[in-house]
Amino acid sequence: MTDRQPIPNINIGQVYDQRYSDAEVHYDRLANLAGFFGRNMPVHRHDRFFQVHYVKSGTVRVYLDDQQYVESGPMFFLTPPTIPHAFVTEADSDGHVLTVRQQLVWQLIDADPSLAPAGVQMPAACVALTQLGPQQAGEARRLEYLFEELSEEVVAGRPGRSAALDGLTRLIMISLLRLCSNSLQARPARHEDLKIFHRFNELIEAHYLQHWPLSRYAEGIGVTEARLNDVCRRIADLPSKRLIMERLMQEAKRLLLFTGSSANEICYQLGFKDPAYFSRFFQRYAQLTPGEYRQRQSGLR
Repeated sequence: MTDRQPIPNINIGQVYDQRYSDAEVHYDRLANLAGFFGRNMPVHRHDRFFQVHYVKSGTVRVYLDDQQYVESGPMFFLTPPTIPHAFVTEADSDGHVLTVRQQLVWQLIDADPSLAPAGVQMPAACVALTQLGPQQAGEARRLEYLFEELSEEVVAGRPGRSAALDGLTRLIMISLLRLCSNSLQARPARHEDLKIFHRFNELIEAHYLQHWPLSRYAEGIGVTEARLNDVCRRIADLPSKRLIMERLMQEAKRLLLFTGSSANEICYQLGFKDPAYFSRFFQRYAQLTPGEYRQRQSGLR
């Protein structure tokens, strides 16, 4: 397993929501992001951005650098800039995802250094809110309220929206920083399994448009198909073929949302040979035809 690729840096405003490509703050519901990226989010980082996933319901498998966590909502995990992370959510998981430019967070810490450990890089954190003691329970309730207020403010578009989003984001980040010292102890993860899983996702990124069969992915990693499938189920609770399909679906959705290409043109760009088969493939995973998906999402943006 040589020739590893650099860990991809994802700018969520450019990849997912181009209306906010240069924004200081980006917010969306967890379900919306999972609907676009799929349940499996391979290892990646966010250069110059903090990101928090606040999971209200469902179970999430989180990998913060080489630390593994499996936890059910309500919980959150916070990833500072450049920290590699990956996660898999259950199909019915919901909550909030907030991505914040690092300068905003550094301003809060500079104003009150007690919010973060002095002299060290801020670590990633995974916090189960139901396991907090009585002293932190009020902060946890406040955090839930602030996220709901942020979600409503994003949708409502009332006067003063920009200032309200900035203020709510700062309050949320203060609550998160206060609670990060309660991070869960990581669970042991088999290092070899993680290497196989991350390498599989690297190969998917490089070759999904070529529609490699699973046997070729396994050969590229140096394992059997059964071993690869076992690793994917252990780490992501998903079969290996599903991870390949979700990457194809993510690209199909991106092209439908951000280009003027027809469904037939997108079909060929994605390496499919038959538009009718592509339409059936898309509808099987999205429960909508490509045209219906584009129309529905256009009405939401």
